[in-house]
Amino acid sequence: MSERTPFRWHIAVFLAPAVVIYTLVMIIPLFATLDLSLYSATETGTKFVGLENFRTLFGDAHWAEQFWNAFWNNVWFFLINMAVQNPVGIALAALLSLPRLRFAALYRSAIFVPTILSFVIVGFVWKLILSPIWGIAPSMLAAIGLRHLFEPWLGQETTALTTVALISVWQFIGIPMMLIYAALLSIPEEVIEAAEVDGITGMAQFWKIKLPLILPSIGIISILTFVGNFNAFDLIYVAQGALAGPDFSTDILGTFMYRTFFGFQLQLGDPNMGATIASVMFFIILIGVCLYLFGIQRRLRRYQF
Repeated sequence: MSERTPFRWHIAVFLAPAVVIYTLVMIIPLFATLDLSLYSATETGTKFVGLENFRTLFGDAHWAEQFWNAFWNNVWFFLINMAVQNPVGIALAALLSLPRLRFAALYRSAIFVPTILSFVIVGFVWKLILSPIWGIAPSMLAAIGLRHLFEPWLGQETTALTTVALISVWQFIGIPMMLIYAALLSIPEEVIEAAEVDGITGMAQFWKIKLPLILPSIGIISILTFVGNFNAFDLIYVAQGALAGPDFSTDILGTFMYRTFFGFQLQLGDPNMGATIASVMFFIILIGVCLYLFGIQRRLRRYQF
């Protein structure tokens, strides 16, 4: 027996509980969902239909219209988060990493606190704030002479999805901020000192030295944002309801899957079609993660120490 065998055995024993829990909570339900999508309900029970549910989802006009509406809404929801949340989070991290900034710890805590709040609290509070009847947003805008800019943003088809996406940005901007902040602090002092000796300081130092070194962290944040946004459900459900109003303008894949699987109001639940939508969501996320792992991450490794 080699000397490495006991070490590998200890590693296996250490990881075994986590592997068992992950298998029970994630792997088995995943394969059960994929299996459920291959069946269809009949009067006498269920029968195996193969990929027929997928053909119905993409080929039937009724199902396809709902799916593509939810899909493109989900894409827009993701793009808003990528375009606003991550760049602002990086900027905040850069500011908070300045050595002479006073009360930096207080600012970090204040920005990160919404991240630990419940979706129910966030959705309900923002519905109250933006309400045209009893919300404080109209009076706050009136106090600075901008009352005419207020609109019922959550009640308009053209603005509801963007508004909910910005609420999501507000809640989770602390995550990219803290990850980038940690990445900036991990840059060796020797690199910063060498840059200062060469006369690279201030914003030029960030763009030329720090930003390339934190690109791996930015890549991780991007893929986490992608996975989180295409798994989103809670905030839309709390703020806009299961019907994702108005007129399904905020409907994303998560809410579409929920209504299909469990049913809502007059719509009967169809677990098989719901599992089909969940399976499509899984494959979308899987493709995105694989593109990142095998296409982008390899190029970013060159910047790591």
